[in-house]
Amino acid sequence: MLDASAWLTIAAFLGTLGFLFWRPQSNEAIPASIGAAIVLISGTVSFSELGIITETIGGAAITIMATIVMAIVLESFGFFQWAAEKVVEASKGSGIRLFWLTNLLCFLMTLFVNNDGSILITTPILLMLLRRLNLRNRQKIPYLLSGALIATASSAPIGVSNIVNLIALKIVHMDLYMHTAMMFVPATLGLLLLSFLLFAVFYRELPRKIPIVSMYPAKARSPARRDHPLMELEPPLPAKKSKGFIRNILLFVFMVRISLFVASYFHFPVPLAAVIGSICLLAWRWHYLRISPKDMVRKTPWYILIFAFSMYVIIYGLRNIGLTDQLIHYLKPIASGGLLDASVAMGFLISLLSNVFNNHPALMIGTLTLTNMGLDPLTIKIAYLASVIGSDIGSLLLPIGTLATLMWMHIVRKDKVKIGWGDYVKVTIVVIPITVLFTLVILAAWVSWIF
Repeated sequence: MLDASAWLTIAAFLGTLGFLFWRPQSNEAIPASIGAAIVLISGTVSFSELGIITETIGGAAITIMATIVMAIVLESFGFFQWAAEKVVEASKGSGIRLFWLTNLLCFLMTLFVNNDGSILITTPILLMLLRRLNLRNRQKIPYLLSGALIATASSAPIGVSNIVNLIALKIVHMDLYMHTAMMFVPATLGLLLLSFLLFAVFYRELPRKIPIVSMYPAKARSPARRDHPLMELEPPLPAKKSKGFIRNILLFVFMVRISLFVASYFHFPVPLAAVIGSICLLAWRWHYLRISPKDMVRKTPWYILIFAFSMYVIIYGLRNIGLTDQLIHYLKPIASGGLLDASVAMGFLISLLSNVFNNHPALMIGTLTLTNMGLDPLTIKIAYLASVIGSDIGSLLLPIGTLATLMWMHIVRKDKVKIGWGDYVKVTIVVIPITVLFTLVILAAWVSWIF
């Protein structure tokens, strides 16, 4: 029977999630920190356990913050506006081609930045572009919704694009390199299937011909949260300066991302590699644009650290009151049945939990459960990767499954694009379950083949 401290912990968990669902545009660190404080006061998490929690999330938080710093620097160079211009040019007046290019843009943005940052960068760009094309509301939805789904799901192939994935990696003692080796092929194939399914669903709504427009950067302002560092687009560099320069910056960022996996392979601290890359890019900007790194103090969203730490405190409290023990009781017999059983069971469980509780706590709960099941090392790894698929892709069934989709829905509604839960779910109910099942099966087959 649960005592008062356990009920306080459950209330803190549900209250935090309820506030985030109710006010997705608010600073998520506030309700999470209040919830964590209640858990600490209740005694279900001791102050001595805060050191364990700090060690668990520290490296992940540093890596993500370094990535966001790089994104802010890219914004200073006008990189995002440049990317939007290239998408418009490459579409060549074809609405079909624009669909595929916007999906590619969202995929690459998540790989180079992270899933939340990708949503906050690409959505204002797409809204501005679609407004200039004078498309009807129904014609805007395919580009906006598919872009949001691809941007969020694209954090699955590489763990470094999502802070909760990085935290979970630390919990299961898995290298970033190994995560990518086992996950990149299945998750990328799943994303390709998702893209084709979205294209099939939206095919009749896509305009065949679109006008060729110019993106005017001076008015490129986001309709969403003003306190986020990636919400306002900077004008690109003058043409005479930007020729080849943006491509060099892109190549540098690509090499930094690759260096994270190389560092993981050689057991060099991944957070340190990310920080070194960010410092080099800051120095490049200082030399080229004469912008001091001091603006990073103001622009970097430090509240992400507070949010990640606070959520983990709450989840740790749920673990301490026996939630993971209950999950172990029901899941261990299934997960012990083989790689395919482990993959499908954990993938769909985390998908379900994500759509009920949000993917951040769902993946943390699932990962903590895995570490206490007594499974063999390979089964633990595939069950963890399946949990990531459920957290990053399966969570997209409902808008409340991720903070990214909640923020996306707030942004598009504020820009007066009419899209409701019905519009969202009638698409995701078709594409997400098929994509999740396909990816989980491919994951089991791929891991069985390479091992």
